[in-house]
Amino acid sequence: MKISIINGPNLNLLGKREPEVYGSQTFEDYFTTLKSKYPQVELTYYQSNIEGELIDKIQEFGFSYDGIILNAGAYTHTSIGIGDAIKAITTPVIEVHISNTFSRESFRHQSYISGNAKGVILGFGLKSYELAIQSFL
Repeated sequence: MKISIINGPNLNLLGKREPEVYGSQTFEDYFTTLKSKYPQVELTYYQSNIEGELIDKIQEFGFSYDGIILNAGAYTHTSIGIGDAIKAITTPVIEVHISNTFSRESFRHQSYISGNAKGVILGFGLKSYELAIQSFL
């Protein structure tokens, strides 16, 4: 099984950025843990702060992978293009968020991804990614 994790803007700052919201672990360290916990899954990871690069990766993996786990960060609430990219592919996408976006600012309550995603997992910290992997298994 092939699953790609795609992270959007500012998620490269995990471990440094607002640790009270996002925790103190880097995503790279967490990704190493995920790979060792799920050796039967071919996991790949990509992060970009650039919307078009995220769309390119969604399209690249969107017809050949078994699943995509997408945390589009702030683009979740603004990017019709990312929502359209998910709608255009055949690979199922799970939208994840580390924080509970509904307990935050009101603009974070809107998602252009959710309507085209297989499911949404939010508010469980980094464990949200593991829950998404389990949903594909």
